[in-house]
Amino acid sequence: MARVEADREDLLKEAVALVRRMEFQPIDSEESIIVGFRQTGWLSVYFGPDRMYQFDEAGRLRRSYINGVLYRTQGMSLAQLQRQRSETETTLVRHDLDETALAEFRDQALEKIGWLQGLLRADDFMVARRIPADDAKLTQDVVAFLGIVLNSPEFLAPPIRGKR
Repeated sequence: MARVEADREDLLKEAVALVRRMEFQPIDSEESIIVGFRQTGWLSVYFGPDRMYQFDEAGRLRRSYINGVLYRTQGMSLAQLQRQRSETETTLVRHDLDETALAEFRDQALEKIGWLQGLLRADDFMVARRIPADDAKLTQDVVAFLGIVLNSPEFLAPPIRGKR
């Protein structure tokens, strides 16, 4: 684990695991949003450098990063992982969300995803870059996948293997 994290200079360029990806901005905002698909079909959504959601192929949340805090699915709950640093080491402190906190997290995430889907459907954005550049179907595929997320009967993906 890195001792010191830094903002990415060019997240779209560095996100090579997202084989299909684009960076865009809502018409009425300077906020940069990046969406992209992994080879597995998983979707990652970055609302700037401080909010990220990653969904599996069934539209279930695998992990998230919000304001310096990592969240990881445990199947039935989310583990909140925060870095604590000392002079000599960095450790992750885990706290599992209770039902109330999980419901609040889910509601906020789905509200943000619903807003994004509406923005893309309304064509109320400007594309800054797309990789591959000729992937004209990417926006349509993202909108369809966001619909899967919003309509998935399960919010959380199965536990990430090897993690407790």
